[in-house]
Amino acid sequence: MAEPGTARSGTWDLLITLTAPPFDSDTVTTVLRLADATLRRGASVQVWACGYATALTQRGLGAVKPRDLRDLRTEHPSTAAVIGGLLKSHPDTFAWYVCRFCAEDRGATEHIDGIATRSFSRFPRHVAASATTVYVGGA
Repeated sequence: MAEPGTARSGTWDLLITLTAPPFDSDTVTTVLRLADATLRRGASVQVWACGYATALTQRGLGAVKPRDLRDLRTEHPSTAAVIGGLLKSHPDTFAWYVCRFCAEDRGATEHIDGIATRSFSRFPRHVAASATTVYVGGA
């Protein structure tokens, strides 16, 4: 990867484009782990969420997932809480973008603080501003 960039400089090390449905497989977990590991290395990461992945940052998800009936004592953070935590921990080197068309089409319009909603026409600019782009998801 290139020298770590920041959101402020307009240069990014990694763009992850996420189009997979949130609960179809382990793709969301994989993306969150990849983003976290890349940030820990000191690199900058932006995620562009399309399709049903736009629901991952919904304010209505709250801080924790519904409890697992097999283990009522354990709380697990929601995807919105995990992403919000990454935004707070890495304010200059992490960004999460939501495709406006996809979000509006699915009624996913109320996001946690720090989430930017963008028209898909701006996606090529994000690709151009990134040293590496990784596509994760379906068609």
